[in-house]
Amino acid sequence: MNPTNPADAGTAGAAGPLAGQTVVIVGGSAGIGLETARQVRAAGGDVMLVARNAERLERAAKDVGTTNTAVFDASDPVRLEQFVRDLPGRVDHLMVTAGQPKYTAFDDLDLNDAATAFGGRVAMMLGVARAGRDKLRPGGTLLFIGGTGGRRPALGMAQIGAVTAALPALTANLALEIAPVRINLIAPGFVDTPLSATLLGDRLDARRRQLRETLPIRRVVGPEDVAAMGVHLMLNTALTGATYDVDGGQQFTAG
Repeated sequence: MNPTNPADAGTAGAAGPLAGQTVVIVGGSAGIGLETARQVRAAGGDVMLVARNAERLERAAKDVGTTNTAVFDASDPVRLEQFVRDLPGRVDHLMVTAGQPKYTAFDDLDLNDAATAFGGRVAMMLGVARAGRDKLRPGGTLLFIGGTGGRRPALGMAQIGAVTAALPALTANLALEIAPVRINLIAPGFVDTPLSATLLGDRLDARRRQLRETLPIRRVVGPEDVAAMGVHLMLNTALTGATYDVDGGQQFTAG
């Protein structure tokens, strides 16, 4: 971890709604996290990027113009909580995008893996909130990523559906626990990111076509859409404890 105070990160210096504010983005080397970093910089803010892949993190840091980075695996909730506690100074906003949805057929479920996946996600939010209560300035915000994909019961969706249902309730409760620090949950559907490309492989183009045909917005949601919501939640200090859907209406369609 670069020991620089996060408040000294980057070289933004430009006037903008986030001027003078520092945003720590865990999972900031690609996809939603990287796009959020770009939009934070465009709004005049400074960023600290965290990821587990050092090479990809270095490229992302050059992309957004910051020298403040940390390399570790954020899937370990204890390690992540300690990272937040060890930040050398207060920050304004912290966004955690690390992790990925896990879809497993019911008959293929490993109960130990399921317990780790579900419990680990909840523990991660609890730990970050507990440490962030003292590390974020009053009125600053913690942002987490959930999803809308598991809201409708379907075969093979038991595990992801349970996580999808749990995170909004956890967010609402944590808003009371960590006030006046704010906390919000962004719930995307399908987002056209490198992670989606990895998960779908040669089915990616067909999925894009299907979404363009069926979504009410008639286009595919991209990381810039989710990032724009993230920046809005940083700026609007009246918002806490809520879940914000960014799925183009996917949850209302049959696909």
